[in-house]
Amino acid sequence: MIMKKKIKYTNENLGKVEVVRDFLPSPDELVLKDDTVKVTLNLSRSSVDFFKELAGKNKSQYQKVIRNLLDQYVSRYSD
Repeated sequence: MIMKKKIKYTNENLGKVEVVRDFLPSPDELVLKDDTVKVTLNLSRSSVDFFKELAGKNKSQYQKVIRNLLDQYVSRYSD
């Protein structure tokens, strides 16, 4: 049996409060996007090595990392 620690609330001054910008994606952005198109693209060795290393650290595939980067770029700069 797991014992839950009871939270005791007090009426203390919280001090300076900072509003944090909402950084979470909207629910629509959490849905996996299945609409992809296969392309052939020549990239520099250093770019591919960078994305492979980044993907490896995050247990992902480098192609997905590149696709996510491009999708975010398009989302940021399209109307």
